[in-house]
Amino acid sequence: MSPVIGVLGGMGPAATADFYAKLVAATPAARDQDHLRVLIWSDPTIPDRTEALLRGGPDPTPALVDGARRLLGAGAELIVVPCNTAHAFLDEVVAQTGARILHMVDAVAQRIAAQRPPTVGLLATAGTISAGLYQDRLGRAGIAVATPTNDEQERHVNAAIAAVKAGQDARALIEPAARALADRGAQLLIAGCTELPIALAGITLPAPVLDPTQVLAEAAVAAATAA
Repeated sequence: MSPVIGVLGGMGPAATADFYAKLVAATPAARDQDHLRVLIWSDPTIPDRTEALLRGGPDPTPALVDGARRLLGAGAELIVVPCNTAHAFLDEVVAQTGARILHMVDAVAQRIAAQRPPTVGLLATAGTISAGLYQDRLGRAGIAVATPTNDEQERHVNAAIAAVKAGQDARALIEPAARALADRGAQLLIAGCTELPIALAGITLPAPVLDPTQVLAEAAVAAATAA
């Protein structure tokens, strides 16, 4: 049987639900029994990842470790984390738990490196941008990464992420930042926060948008069905 997938989520709950829907849609199945076995631990009390990275907020690592241990204890064999910023803390989670974690940022970087666009635009939390999660990986492949200005980040990207977390329509908030990156030469946009594919849904932009949640779902299906 395929390995049990554990979803370490809750960052935020809507993003976790979006990941699971995409995992189901990405699975080649004609009946219930063809789908993957999945455990979801959705813990919205995990401390804010960006606050920890930028402003010395509470460290989310203990809560991430606890979640990984709960999933492993329940039988998960492959863990996915549908939160980009949380990946800044996953090395320590692996070190403390020995969990096999499918790395979303690595999967996205590999997908983009195969396409080799000269410049991509990164829409993400300020924490993800500050940690260099995408810049480091794509830079090694010779791909430049453009990010929003400080004003665009605060007024549009951060506001859109907060709106999705609050259950609000965020399209009018995120669209100006996405268009600005395309106007500055980005041939591809990364929706590098798992709230942003939700915010960007239905918007037509001058550059295509790569959805890391979708990439992670497809990678999880591939890993589970190859086992």
